[in-house]
Parts: sequence; C-alpha cells; structure tokens
Amino acid sequence: MVQLSSNLLYAAFVLYLIATFIFAGAIKDKHKHLDEKKRRRNRWGTAAITVTIIGFLFQLGYFFTRWAASGHIPLSNLFEYTTFFGMMMVFGFIIIHFMYKVNVVGAIAMPVAALVIAYASVFPRDIQPLIPALQSDWLKIHVSTVALAEGVLAISFAAGLAYLLREVDQSKSSKETFWLEFVMYSLIVTLAFVFVSFGFKAVDYETTFNWIDKNGQEAEMTYSLPAIVGPNEGVITDGAAFGPFVQISPYIEASKLNTVIWSLLGGLLLYGLLRLIFRKRIAAFLQPALKGVSPQLVDEISYRAVIIGFPLFSLGALIFAMIWAQIAWTRFWGWDPKEVWALITWLFYAAYLHLRLSKGWHGTRSSWLAVIGFVIIMFNLIAVNLVLVGLHSYA
Repeated sequence: MVQLSSNLLYAAFVLYLIATFIFAGAIKDKHKHLDEKKRRRNRWGTAAITVTIIGFLFQLGYFFTRWAASGHIPLSNLFEYTTFFGMMMVFGFIIIHFMYKVNVVGAIAMPVAALVIAYASVFPRDIQPLIPALQSDWLKIHVSTVALAEGVLAISFAAGLAYLLREVDQSKSSKETFWLEFVMYSLIVTLAFVFVSFGFKAVDYETTFNWIDKNGQEAEMTYSLPAIVGPNEGVITDGAAFGPFVQISPYIEASKLNTVIWSLLGGLLLYGLLRLIFRKRIAAFLQPALKGVSPQLVDEISYRAVIIGFPLFSLGALIFAMIWAQIAWTRFWGWDPKEVWALITWLFYAAYLHLRLSKGWHGTRSSWLAVIGFVIIMFNLIAVNLVLVGLHSYA
C-alpha cells in the first residue's frame, strides 16, 4: 500500500510537468489567422487541463492510499502537509480554470505545484503513528482547511506573476525588474533545495553533533548536509566534519537553517547558470511568450482567487486553529511563531482586499500584493517550519 501510494504521487508529479509544457504550448502560438489561433489554443488548453485532472486524480489516490496505510489522515508532518498543499493548489487551479479558461495561469501554477511536491519529497516519508498532540479530529478540520486556503491563494500568485511578466517593462533596469527577478530567483532557490538535498542524500552524507538545547540539556542533532552553521555548543561525534561553521542560538533549528543556507547558495549557482544560458533576465526571457495574455483578465483571476481563499484561511488558520489550541493547550492564543505568521498572513490579505476595494489598487500594484502574499505563505511553510522552534515544531 505504501509503495502504491508513492507510485501514485510520482505519477501525479510527472503528469503535472507534462501539463506545464502543454499549457506553455497553448500560450505560445505563432499562427497568423485569429480563428486558427483560437482553435489551436482550445486544443492545447483542453489537453492540458485533461492531463492536469488525471494528475490530480492520481495524487488523490496517493492521499487516500497513504491514509489507509497509516490509519490516520496524512497531514501530520512536513512531507504529508506539503504534498497536500500542492494537491490543493492544483485543485484551486482546476476550479479557476473552468471559470476563466486562461492557459497562462496553468503554465505558472502547474510547475509551482510540481516544485512544491518535489520540495516535499526531500523530507522523511516514513509513516509514523500520530503523536498525542495530533490525535484529534481537529487535525483533519484545521490543517486541511488551511492547506485548501493556501492552495487557492497560490493561484492568486500565479495570476499576479503572469500579469507582472506581461506588463513590467524589461527594456530597462528598474525597481520592478529587480524585484520581479528576485521572485524568479526565489522559485529557483526552491528547485536548488531539491537538487542539493537529493545530491547529498545520494552519497549518504550525514554528520552528527552533540549539543546543548534551550533547556540546557545535552542532545543530539543529525545533519544531512555539510555544516555551515552548527548547533549551540555543538561537537561533531561521527568525524564527518565540514567546516568552518558558526554556532547559533539554541532557539533556532541549526540543521534546518543550515539547509536554508545551502538552498540559497545553490539557488545563486543555478540562477547564474540560467542567466548565462539566456543572456538576459529570466523575466525578460519569458515575457515574449505572454504577449497575447489579457492583463485585465489575469488581474481579475488574481483577485477572484483571494476572494475565495481569504475566507477559507480565516476559518482554518484562525478560528479552527484557536478552537484546537484551546482544547490542546488550554489557551486560544499564545504567540507561537506559527500562530504569529498565520496572523501576519491573514492581516496581509485583509489589507490586500481593503486596498483593492477601497483604494482602487488594480493591475500592477494588486499583482505585486498577490506575489508578496505567496512569499509570506512560503516563508511560513519553509522558514517558520524549518528554522524557528515552537509548539508546532513537530510538523
């Protein structure tokens, strides 16, 4: 059952990549006659969404077979949550696609979803029994609602990024071109994280430290990447040393921060390689393919995704979370890092809606907000889960 689950997830990942290329073919059309263009887009778009739905069904099969194998809903660790988040992103895209049928959103959303699944795959995939803190029906209610909300909000990012790639003037350097390129680099960093993690895993790299935790107790920490930063008062015990490294606070997950640093460095290397190949900014390289995209339509899609995702996030990340916190920890709110960033995310999207509806922020400004919102979501998923120590560290 576990092997079947893994095979279904892998099949979904491959199908999402195939759908990416088909969606790209749907927007990059060089035919001269308008009617022929439309027919061609319809054929490519229909094929792309069909492959996407098949991939989604495969991933749904992964989800339920893993549930059957483990005996509990597979949302209890970073691997399970992140794969579910990727699945909800695809689900959100399918809903939006049937509302608007804009292929460019799929050309961005599908590779991001595939990248999220690849990112998830570097975490331990072993099925383990639920710890007592997670043995609650609120695990199903709270976590699944948050993942669905964030998946829909990710479609706002895809549409917003499409708008910016279409509209930002790439003929000259500016603040907008710099930050848009930074967004492209951030996506490449996630890809580099996958490459770096699998690379060192392939050679069975491992280093173990004895260190002193935040309670002053001696503990053990295992690194899967060479140590650039080390744990508080850490001493290497297995001889697989790589240095020099800097010791950091016991309130920060040193091994996970080390992984983030490796990802940033790998991202720089991969980004530099792509710049050498393209001989221009990545956003400038992609822009010609989006000339036929309607900026007004993708702006509307970005806004619509927030309209759907924000109430879901309010329900899952705040209301359901506070109810479960009261049951589990006898308080509704405790300023845990995860709780703080959930509040920051909620406030940001509330500000997005206020600025769009009351201040008339449309187009470029609204799209930048959609992109920043997704950056906050990914920071919560990656940095808060991996680096900061809190009550949610079991995730």
